[in-house]
Amino acid sequence: MAEVTLTIDGKQVTVPQGATVLEAAQKAGIFIPTLCYDKELSKPGACRICVVEIAGFRCLPASCVTEAAEGMVVTTTSDAVVEARKTILELLLENHPEDCLTCSKNGECLLQDYAYKYGARAGAFGGEKHAYPIEEDNPVIVRDMNKCILCGRCIRMCEELHGCSVIDFAYRGFNTKVAPALDTTYKESSCVFCGNCVAVCPVGALEEKAMMGKGRSWEITKVKTTCPFCGVGCNFDLNVKDGQVIGVTSNPTSAVNGRLTCVKGRFGTDYIHSPERLTTPLIKKNGEFVEATWDEALDLVASKFSEIKKNHGGDALAALSSARCVNEENYLMQKFMRAVIGTNNIDHCART
Repeated sequence: MAEVTLTIDGKQVTVPQGATVLEAAQKAGIFIPTLCYDKELSKPGACRICVVEIAGFRCLPASCVTEAAEGMVVTTTSDAVVEARKTILELLLENHPEDCLTCSKNGECLLQDYAYKYGARAGAFGGEKHAYPIEEDNPVIVRDMNKCILCGRCIRMCEELHGCSVIDFAYRGFNTKVAPALDTTYKESSCVFCGNCVAVCPVGALEEKAMMGKGRSWEITKVKTTCPFCGVGCNFDLNVKDGQVIGVTSNPTSAVNGRLTCVKGRFGTDYIHSPERLTTPLIKKNGEFVEATWDEALDLVASKFSEIKKNHGGDALAALSSARCVNEENYLMQKFMRAVIGTNNIDHCART
């Protein structure tokens, strides 16, 4: 493959032909801020926070959509570049709620990080502010369009990676917002609540409802694990605080699924600490379930299995195994059904 060599901040970088200036800078370890850019999604060049100065260019081009060329000389920290980035941030902050103290995204918000880095402050420009109602009528996602910076990441994630195309830009100018068709709520739309839009949102416009108020980013320990709901083997991060799982977030290093999850994987962990979860075996006596020891419960199951097999044969029984069990346990289950019970009536929840 053909290569080009360019100079960024005095450092020579060689990249494949067709690579962008941003990709070249990332390869060289040079920081360029981004908001709308995502390496897995298409590049709209919308937020302009990644502008750089290039010798021979009359303007400050967006590095995420500018192709690197042989001999190109790029400056990422000139006075003009820094001023442009600060101005863009101040324009965003002018219509952004100043509630970092209570926002669940505090500590993980790119807008907050960049505002701190470039010394941007709200109030530099006057003008109208949005006052959208917060959408929380669905069980898993809270949408606050007042915090949306119109980067379009959620739109491209939904369309390009998940393939649903539920949301898009609606209206025009100052009234532009991200919304499902006819500006309905997520609950009223065709959204399947995979939560992948939440995974790419750089600010607090989209948040997992179950995790709100449960802990700050610096209080949470992330533990990478494998999803138990089916046999695909997706990975994600369990968010743990004070020894309890409070939610799930995507892990981009996941080999199978990357940041993509289904609704079960992202939002189906509330059963872990549910007060309704059974902690002891129950057996039915006189028409009512009562607590029993494991020995009592297993003896009852063994006697009933033996009785059914004796009276109706092994095929009168069937077994359904769980993806939450380890492979060895599922192997023993099918071995028990085939060798002891004498039936092939076996199924698995991961097949659906």
